[in-house]
Amino acid sequence: MTGEETIFVSKTAAVVLAFLSLSLLAAVSQAQILPRGNVYLGGSYEDARDITTRYPFKGWEASLEDLAFVRHPKLGIVLDGSGYYRAGVIEYNLFLGPRLSTTYGKWRPFVQAMGGAHRQPVNGIYHNPVAYDIGAGTDYKLFFKNFSWRLQGDYVHSRLLSATQNDVRLSTGLVWRF
Repeated sequence: MTGEETIFVSKTAAVVLAFLSLSLLAAVSQAQILPRGNVYLGGSYEDARDITTRYPFKGWEASLEDLAFVRHPKLGIVLDGSGYYRAGVIEYNLFLGPRLSTTYGKWRPFVQAMGGAHRQPVNGIYHNPVAYDIGAGTDYKLFFKNFSWRLQGDYVHSRLLSATQNDVRLSTGLVWRF
């Protein structure tokens, strides 16, 4: 494995992710693992832009949310992964962070802010720049027990070498609540 293929994580991102992970583990250790939360799987479209070029991608997005804070039932911890594909280009994202949500009848709107890694190839070499994701969406409760439909939009920002990449992604799919 060459030095360019190793995962680069800044000290700040490592500290934030470690803090969030420890907070999640402390909350979960008081009860069963994932006592309340949801799992999401859906299709996604990403409009990726670097300095000069715009790239449309199609792919998938999946997430696991744990509502582990008994005193703060509107706050959850989210692990989000996605994959995007187009004409020989593959891109993956992995994020972790908090999500704030509330319920209005059958609707559950939410906002989230996550940090993580954005994996993409440049000239045949995979790079893993640190990235962040700011997004919002809503779940609509379906007539099936414990199922909802999600509409979600996100802004993903990363820096690769000397280039800044700003991506917009739109996702929709099925949510299972437990």
